[in-house]
Amino acid sequence: MRTPVPLRRAYKLINHGPTTLITSAAAERRNVMAAAWVMGLDFEPARLAAVIASGTHTRVLVEETGEFVVNVPTLSMIDTVYAVGKVSGADEDKFEQHGLVTAPASVVSAPLLEGCAAWLECRVIREVAIEEKYDLFVADVVAAWADDASFVDGLWRFPDDAHRTLHHLSAGVFLTSGDVVQARKGV
Repeated sequence: MRTPVPLRRAYKLINHGPTTLITSAAAERRNVMAAAWVMGLDFEPARLAAVIASGTHTRVLVEETGEFVVNVPTLSMIDTVYAVGKVSGADEDKFEQHGLVTAPASVVSAPLLEGCAAWLECRVIREVAIEEKYDLFVADVVAAWADDASFVDGLWRFPDDAHRTLHHLSAGVFLTSGDVVQARKGV
């Protein structure tokens, strides 16, 4: 079940470097793209950065609305993650093509993807120079959610392999998030 995460703790949903799926929507158009380069930037306000390449359908929609959702997919979604990263949403409806089920976001117009481990609803802070030069979008996180089976008491605790998050290496090769280990305190 999706449970809210305090915005000050939203960075914990992506600080382990997972591959993400960015959803966007404008008017009657929507899209989903795979993105490996998403990272937290700040706690208060909750802020992140995401690379959204120029010339992509997602970029067009994000520039139009100033909103997107960072969805954190699980191992059970690996084939879909790879597939949506290989084609343009300008050419096909990736949601329909890949059977993606969505839910409305609580604040932004872009949809949440069902089956993910976490969701961060974002509003872009326009920084045109870095968007144009580096394809880098800075955004405030305006709502954050996590799957309560995987994110427990503010920590990732994956109940089984299918719930683990993905980390893209290249050409469809991924790693999954590993076991949670604890360092000794006071060393």
